[in-house]
Amino acid sequence: MTPTDPLSLLAAARARGWRIATAESCTGGLVAVALTDIPGSSDVFDRGFVTYSNAAKIEMLGVLAATLAAHGAVSEPVAREMAEGARRQSGADLAVSITGIAGPGGSEFKPEGRVCFGLATPAGTATETLDFGPQGRAQVRSLARDHALGLLARALS
Repeated sequence: MTPTDPLSLLAAARARGWRIATAESCTGGLVAVALTDIPGSSDVFDRGFVTYSNAAKIEMLGVLAATLAAHGAVSEPVAREMAEGARRQSGADLAVSITGIAGPGGSEFKPEGRVCFGLATPAGTATETLDFGPQGRAQVRSLARDHALGLLARALS
């Protein structure tokens, strides 16, 4: 299974009897689109949360205002709470989250192209940060989508 192959990813989830949820910020639902573009995905894909604003992260996923204040939206602690919130709110077995700076813009401390990911599974939650660099908004979003699909695929292998 290639990391970005949604068909194989869905088949692996189906074989395990697992359901998937997503929590996306900078990708605006691209991971959910990749999964739901596959006919029959509704037996595996439960729901996607597009939580672009901090208020949406708090209201829909239960991200703590204190976590946002301490770390900012583009951080592994927020990615962790997003993934855990998506899993909790949906009852899914597996949830992936994405929060980042697709660009243009950024800062010295949080540059354009920085994306934080969370993956909540029955065994726990892992986070990571990738710096894709200032490749342009569309490219950063595509790379983030593909990486998130890869995280899901690895969790199902």
